[in-house]
Amino acid sequence: MNFNLKQAIEVLERTPQTLEYFLVGLSDGWLQDNEGNATWNATEVIEHLTQAEKTNWLPRLEMILQDGESKPFPPFDRFSHLHETSERSFAQKLQEFKTLRTENLVKLQALVDLEKNLELTGIHPAFGVVKARELLSTWVVHDLTHMAQIVRVLAKRYTADVGPWREYLGILNK
Repeated sequence: MNFNLKQAIEVLERTPQTLEYFLVGLSDGWLQDNEGNATWNATEVIEHLTQAEKTNWLPRLEMILQDGESKPFPPFDRFSHLHETSERSFAQKLQEFKTLRTENLVKLQALVDLEKNLELTGIHPAFGVVKARELLSTWVVHDLTHMAQIVRVLAKRYTADVGPWREYLGILNK
């Protein structure tokens, strides 16, 4: 096992700043482009990450620590952000994500003896028994997955424009 709480937090605390530095100030062409039907653009990924901060990671961890396997997690609607409308700017949406992530990491670090409780279990509605360590590991990989997704979507915007160099640009060929 490679999981280390301190190292997991290193990634989780950097995600909002990484996204902010990379995306804030880009034109809407970059932020609104996607890979086709039923795919997300950068703005939708930020909205999804925000929804997960509200209803997924910390609430489920708290359920594991408080309730164990006595009741399952509520389902997480991975697409709920697509049904909401907002007039907020991209920067405002990202700021909400940053604020929630900061609050959640403060809560995470305040949980008593979390390091000793990583093997505690809860009930996932689809997977059954899951460990706190697995949930926290998934939180980190979820961030990395969506950062890679954003980079891939932005890169694919220039697929036709790179001409013959496409052969050497693996991100365009996935």
